[in-house]
Amino acid sequence: MEEDMAIRIEQNLFYVESKGLSLILENRDGYLMLKHLGRPIPSYHFSNTVHEKDHAFSGNPTPDIRTFSLDTQRQVLGQHGLGDFRKPSIQIQHGATEVTDFLYVGANIYSGSVEATGLPNPYSVDQAETLALVFEDDQAALRLTIYYTAYEDRATITSFSKIENYSDETVVIHKALSVLADVPAGDYDVITLQGAYAREKTVCRQQVEQGIFSISSNRGASGHAQTPALILADHEVTEDAGSALAFQLLYSGNFEGFVQKNQLSEVRVGLGINPENFSWELAPNQSFDTPVAMISYSHEGLTGLSQESQAFVQNHIIPSQFAHKERPILINNWEATYFDFKKDKLLELADEAQKVGIELFVLDDGWFGNRFDDNRALGDWTVNEEKLGGSLAELIQGIHEKGLQFGLWVEPEMISVDSDLYRAHPDWAIQVPGYEHTYSRNQLVLDFANKEVVAYIKQVLDDLLGNHEIDYIKWDMNRNITKLGNGKTYLETKMQSHAYILGLYEVVSYLTEKYENILFESCSGGGGRNDLGMMRYFPQVWASDNTDAIARLPIQYGSSYLYPTISMGAHVSAVPNHQMGRMTPLETRGHVAMMGNLGYELDLTSLPQEELDRIAAQVAHYKTIRPLVQFGKHYRLINPSQGSNQAAVQFTYQDRTVVTYVRVLSTVEEIEPTLKLKGLEEDALYRLEGTDQVYSGAELMYAGLTVVLPQGDFLSKQYVFVKK
Repeated sequence: MEEDMAIRIEQNLFYVESKGLSLILENRDGYLMLKHLGRPIPSYHFSNTVHEKDHAFSGNPTPDIRTFSLDTQRQVLGQHGLGDFRKPSIQIQHGATEVTDFLYVGANIYSGSVEATGLPNPYSVDQAETLALVFEDDQAALRLTIYYTAYEDRATITSFSKIENYSDETVVIHKALSVLADVPAGDYDVITLQGAYAREKTVCRQQVEQGIFSISSNRGASGHAQTPALILADHEVTEDAGSALAFQLLYSGNFEGFVQKNQLSEVRVGLGINPENFSWELAPNQSFDTPVAMISYSHEGLTGLSQESQAFVQNHIIPSQFAHKERPILINNWEATYFDFKKDKLLELADEAQKVGIELFVLDDGWFGNRFDDNRALGDWTVNEEKLGGSLAELIQGIHEKGLQFGLWVEPEMISVDSDLYRAHPDWAIQVPGYEHTYSRNQLVLDFANKEVVAYIKQVLDDLLGNHEIDYIKWDMNRNITKLGNGKTYLETKMQSHAYILGLYEVVSYLTEKYENILFESCSGGGGRNDLGMMRYFPQVWASDNTDAIARLPIQYGSSYLYPTISMGAHVSAVPNHQMGRMTPLETRGHVAMMGNLGYELDLTSLPQEELDRIAAQVAHYKTIRPLVQFGKHYRLINPSQGSNQAAVQFTYQDRTVVTYVRVLSTVEEIEPTLKLKGLEEDALYRLEGTDQVYSGAELMYAGLTVVLPQGDFLSKQYVFVKK
């Protein structure tokens, strides 16, 4: 790594320097103080050291120094019971207490990254360096190591912790966050992505006040309602100016994130596994790794932060073979046929898809077992040859012969009571013995904390993928976990949620490494598990089951805060829309879907030729702008959230820029909107494709582009500029 982007130890100071982000720690008698987290500082001289005085009877580690208290110091390790009354980052039960006193004992610097065991990790390709800070509690005979990895090419640092038990007794971890950071008092806003089923990733911004603001999931998945991420920003931050930090978790299960402003107006941020439904027994000589957390920074506003996060995710989290590979335009048969299909219908749909230029045909739910509705057959992943009119291999061959790739829907984590698998292994479903099941969509969840279940699912999917020429898998997960209880003891049950996620990661890691050329898309009732943990294995996410173009605007807007566009599937569906009942013009449906990875979910065989011709034109046009959308820099020009009547997005890649504008409802006697583009070269000239009109970069950015639309609801316009 370059000298100014490295890890170094100078006396009692630790520098973790990534490109554009600096973490500086001070060793104070074994406790590590956080001196700085933000814009790089080449040399620190204790300019912002906490002034030490006796604050409101705060607890003191030593009796003769009443002016030093952990309750007033900025830290990266929050311990329970030592006088720091803020939320802790670690709680371990050993003997009759949960008090620990971890003190720093040494550090190591490693070339490259150090990986958390059994969990998703960023990849670095040697463009990284890792600082390992070792703490020990001699009384409890426990060791804690915090790892910080800095990346040469990004303003991002990752962090996780390892807990080791070298005592003679089993201990119980009740809380172990992945990252904790205390920042100086100031006017901050916290920004989160919240929502619900069919309206995921809603941007919520509020001022940080005294007290605790938290987000969490206890569903067994990260959930539709909240995303495992927090943005802590200057109160005055805008899209283009001001400082902001993003804290994100590479984890797909129960999580908690919080921002706490204490009585002294200092602010603590924490993120990790949700302690509400978690404990972990740690036997002697065993270790436990927390999930990895990401810290990203920008002093160039929310756009700068988003572009930093998007670039890091694309270059260090999405599997490398797909990170910069154009996504195929797909047709999914679900909204065209639901469960009611035969082979002839599928091939007819594929015929029409090929004619309009679509590249991938996806067979959704209903191809296996006795699956004619959503009440049965989950777990029976054998091909229903009667329904398909032959083998799956024959259908795939027919699709491939039409020049299309073939994709398939699966939901391997689920089981139906009406299934051969349940009849053979009823104990494989997550349940509390002696209690009736709790159902959702008439399905139960397989216990991926059970090694037998994990081995079985690996074998079943190995047979499916190893014996068929499948190009794409849509991996669904349509309900959350209830009635944890398969464990033999109370603590085993408390371990079940995390063990489930470890089992899931074992399965998907195995499959994606063995079948590295298959494009996997994650789905969980849409965006119910749209997180970096899944994205590390599955390069694409179905952001929402809601395919309505207007409803999609805020969902896609929120996703852009942290995730790259190449990770997001976005489809054109039928009208009236199956979720919202809205009638939206085909042009607008296409323009909105082109803000992501374009796909279609409608019955092409029932459309008039004029509409098919327009779809063919959409597909052909998207192929020309696909590199801009999937690899370009993303700019949010107009926010569609919070009741806005319009939205606008820009993508710039190499010498081309595409701008999409959507107006929701028609207006009367209002001046046409002016879009001010971003990120162009002031002195360069840009030609509007399809015309001879030329503009300067300065003109497009500072004077702006006037958008003219006719009267009517749900209308849109798209512009493509090429630098001369």
